[in-house]
Formats: sequence, C-alpha cells, structure tokens
Amino acid sequence: MRDKLTRIGVFYDGNYFLHVSNYYNYDHLRKKRLSIAGLHEFVRSHVAQEESMDVHLCHIVDAHYFRGRLNAQEASQRGNVLYYDRVFDDILMSEGVTTHYLPLRNYGGRREEKGIDVWLALEAFELAIYKKFDVLVLIASDGDYVPLVRKLNTLGTRVMVLSWDFEYTTPTGQTLVTRTSQDLLEEVSYPVAMHEVIDNRLKRNDPMINNLFVQYESKRQPPTITPATPDETEVPEYEFDGEARTSEILSIKNGYGFIKYPPNNLFFHYSTVANTDFNELREGDLVRFNITKGEKGDYVAVNVHLADEPTEEE
Repeated sequence: MRDKLTRIGVFYDGNYFLHVSNYYNYDHLRKKRLSIAGLHEFVRSHVAQEESMDVHLCHIVDAHYFRGRLNAQEASQRGNVLYYDRVFDDILMSEGVTTHYLPLRNYGGRREEKGIDVWLALEAFELAIYKKFDVLVLIASDGDYVPLVRKLNTLGTRVMVLSWDFEYTTPTGQTLVTRTSQDLLEEVSYPVAMHEVIDNRLKRNDPMINNLFVQYESKRQPPTITPATPDETEVPEYEFDGEARTSEILSIKNGYGFIKYPPNNLFFHYSTVANTDFNELREGDLVRFNITKGEKGDYVAVNVHLADEPTEEE
C-alpha cells in the first residue's frame, strides 16, 4: 500500500456527550438520542475529508469515554440504574470504546464529579505519544482542555473538536444556552460545529446524518406541563437567600420533573441536574437545589444535585 493509514483516537467527555444527547432526545425536533456507531462513522468520513484521504484508510484505532457515576451500592438502591448503566456499557463495548469511571464524591451534601477532565487530558496525551495518533477527536466544549490541545500540537497530532452550540426554551419559559469555549476552537486544527452540520444536512435527508441518531421510532409527544395545584388561596413565597434546599422528587417525566416543596411543587428541567444524568433520577430520590423564578414568573428548581440523607439540622 502506497498510502499510510490515518490513525484516529476519540475521547469523550461523558457528561457533555450525555447533555447533548439529552438535548436531541428531549428538546430538538429529532427526538432521538445520539448513536455512538453513527458518530464514529461520521468521524471517519470527516477526517478523510479534512485530511484528503480515502475513508477506507481512516480508522478509529482507539476510543475512550470518561464520566463520574454512582458507585455500585448506591446505584443498586435506586431502581434500574445499574441495568441502564450496563446497557450503555454494552453499547460502548460493542463499538470498541474503553470506559473510564470515577465515583461521584460527596462535597457538602452534594455528589460531584472531580478529576475526570484531568484524567481525560492525561490519558489522551499519553496515548497520543505511544499510539501516534494522526488525528485526535475530542468530544468536549470546556476551555480547560486548551492546554491538552496545545500539548498535542507539539506532537504533530491534529486535533478535531466536535462541538454543539444550541439554546432552547423549557416548558416554563426559561431559556437555556450551551456554548463551546472559543479559546478551545481557536487552538484545534479541525473545529466541527456539529449543530450546524446536523441541522443543515437533516434538511437534505442525508443518510450519514440520519445515522447519527439511534434508529428507533420515537413515540414521545412534546410534554404538556400541568402546574402543581396547591390550595388556590396559597401563593408560594420563597426567599432568594442562595441557600440550598433539600426535598424529594415527586415525579419524573420525559426531560423534566417536579420536586416536592410546599406550598407548591417545583418544576425542574433535565439540563439543571448537576451531578448525575437526568435519566438516572427516580421518584423519591432526595435532591438538593436552589430556587429561582422562571421566565414566566413561576418558581422553579435549578442546580439540582442528587443528595445524601438529610442531617438532623436539615
């Protein structure tokens, strides 16, 4: 063979990937999740285009997925979380993706992800040295990865970032925005604005873009929000003191839920869940949250964290 193989390494920031996948599943007109297999097919095709190579000579030789998650004991106490974790692990395994998990840690009553981005950066740099990737694909949006990209540039490894910028309005009227670090985009060799690629080529019914999504027919209808109905003589009054409240989830729907908090039940959107994936939450779970006013003047919960059992003081 006269042409060399183009070796591709793919590195997922797991929380970011799930956030984007949730957006397409719950808020985008597509109403489907992203497909790992379809994403890898797109990566090979786009690298071939950028590198002016035959797609048959562009191969993903290594792929890694990084995320914090509940430990086994906690997950086993929460319904089907272990099952869903295993299903997604099977999907990653079938596509040759190596998983890297750290347990969520308790910080001030909140479970938070610590150290995943550092682990991803160290692993990516080390493997780029030993496996000599020609192109490293980063599925992330955080400017904290800029030092990693600069180091990879010194190795001669071209970096491609798959990024999504989007905004949408929740059923309560709140506008939520996701943006990729401009500093990150300026450092990489191949910035790919996936939101533009998908929306532009969906109109043309491009098979490769269709394959970016899990191939099943969604029966989900856009959610109709029915506000909680406390005693009509009661008007909820909350203090905006910045303190986190603790209560339990009353109900979970497709992309949103309600938290039990008298004198009203508080709406929350999947995008405001901070330390775990929305799909892992269950009715009755204890959560910590802050209260704010939505665009329509109603009260909503934000910064929702899966919490430990309340202390005696709480």
